[in-house]
Amino acid sequence: MLGSDVLADRFVVTDLANVRYLSGFSGSNAVLIVGRDPDDDVIGTDGRYRDQVAGESPDLPTVIDRDTLLAITADLPGGTSAIESTLSIGDVERLRAQQVVTIMTTGTVESLRSVKDEGELAALSSACAITVAGFTAMAAELRPGMSELGVARRLEQLFGELGAEDRAFDTIVGAGPHSAIPHHQPGHRALQAGDLLVIDAGARVDGYHADMTRTFVVGVEPAGWQSEIHTLVHRAQADATAAYRPGADARSIDAIARGVIADAGHADEFTHGLGHGVGLRIHEAPLLGPRSTGTLEADMAITVEPGVYLLGRGGVRIEDTLVVTDTGPRILTEAPRDLVVVG
Repeated sequence: MLGSDVLADRFVVTDLANVRYLSGFSGSNAVLIVGRDPDDDVIGTDGRYRDQVAGESPDLPTVIDRDTLLAITADLPGGTSAIESTLSIGDVERLRAQQVVTIMTTGTVESLRSVKDEGELAALSSACAITVAGFTAMAAELRPGMSELGVARRLEQLFGELGAEDRAFDTIVGAGPHSAIPHHQPGHRALQAGDLLVIDAGARVDGYHADMTRTFVVGVEPAGWQSEIHTLVHRAQADATAAYRPGADARSIDAIARGVIADAGHADEFTHGLGHGVGLRIHEAPLLGPRSTGTLEADMAITVEPGVYLLGRGGVRIEDTLVVTDTGPRILTEAPRDLVVVG
């Protein structure tokens, strides 16, 4: 139901994660209309999902049409419709051609999604538990000669065997110099003795995404420089994690990790933000970085993932998903963070 502070007669929701959050429907084509009166709520999809929408959103009247947006808005009464800023310019023009009066809104549902309820946290906890179990099993299988792609696909297979509905995102596996590329796309390079190996992956359960990164060394004891940057990243993560509390300033938390790394002379090698919210999307509010605004709230699920990346040599990232609580962070991806030798 729309709040009294929303200057519109209805809210046309087209972002699929927001549709799922508000209605429970998880299909790939959907539009939800939320009215001031709950009796005006309606969901639209197409014939592929006729049975699915009936099962997932049984209390909502349904419009079935392939051109869902125009079909569900065709007979709207007068007044103004709030639409999400993610709607394409072409669709906005189609609505206007249909005499739908629109105002743009940003972050209306996303701000609600940033704080998780009990059911959401249960799904996230399950996804993270599967992720940890998958990493543990994968670490025991790692050997020199395996390809980055082989590692990625095997880890994703393990997630499925352990009960995940899917991977949370495209698995990142970077070996040797590729470990210094934060979002390296795994390829056919074989793992070699002495490589740093960064694996960033997660399982998805009931639509909720886990996110975890660990760094290993392949085949031999780590070189001095590898141990040095791993210890540095580990300390930056630990110091920042302790600050994840309700009321904490997002930018200040990022500054804690960034300061540890900068003091060691690697400021330019920490090239991304400290963390991001996770939920129905792998990246959602809040974001923690040098230009972040706002503060943390209890029951936000967020990552903490500092890294140091030495171009052409190798990199280290350590990442966990945690929940902000009044008594301190509750880590959902609890697993060893040491620089383990594998293979």
